[in-house]
Amino acid sequence: MAINIETKRLTLRQLSNEDWILYHELQTNPEIIALCFDERSENDIKAGFESRLPNWAADSEHWLCLVITEKESGNKVGITGFNLADGVAEIGYLLLPCFHDQGYATESLKALLAWSKNIDEINSFNAIVTKGNIGSERVLEKCGFILSRIEKNAYEIRGQLYDDHIYTL
Repeated sequence: MAINIETKRLTLRQLSNEDWILYHELQTNPEIIALCFDERSENDIKAGFESRLPNWAADSEHWLCLVITEKESGNKVGITGFNLADGVAEIGYLLLPCFHDQGYATESLKALLAWSKNIDEINSFNAIVTKGNIGSERVLEKCGFILSRIEKNAYEIRGQLYDDHIYTL
């Protein structure tokens, strides 16, 4: 199934081989990984990329990964998507820092949520945000998610433990 979602300013389409440079930048940019995850090996980054390339369907075990692109300029902004398991779609998104604070994360997530309402297998959504990633928490709240629980010291980045904030919709 070809996925093409449009908003006023953006298009969202499934990740393809031509998106390797964008994906790699999102996985290695120090500003992004500081709030999300530890530095990954090239092999792990490549494996993550390749695992998201097959066409996605509701029974897929891999992440639905959509590239966010500005309509006007054609610039790639970042990625968004979810992994569906047992009726719960775990949402994720990463945007290049030069596109932060422009409303693109909220706009693309709202579009993804609206598109996914037609997927019967989805009963709910969740998102996990590392404590301190205020921007991501604001995006989720603008999209109707609520903070449902906090898991203390659940995630380690560069040797430091962080709480996970679990949001649900």
